[in-house]
Amino acid sequence: MKPKIHPKYDKCTVRCACGNTFETKSVKDEIRIEICSECHPFYTGSQKTVERGGRAERFKKKYGME
Repeated sequence: MKPKIHPKYDKCTVRCACGNTFETKSVKDEIRIEICSECHPFYTGSQKTVERGGRAERFKKKYGME
């Protein structure tokens, strides 16, 4: 690697809008994000999934063929 052409790669503080902070490495000193793994609905388990039946199941249900 050539000397004096690469950016400084050091510790970086990441701050989320929810107030969570953690450290990682980056060329920036601080990174601000809107959503992290502590407040994201998918990772916290508060995400609602909708079970949708297929066309055949809806047809059978509609015409009482189940």
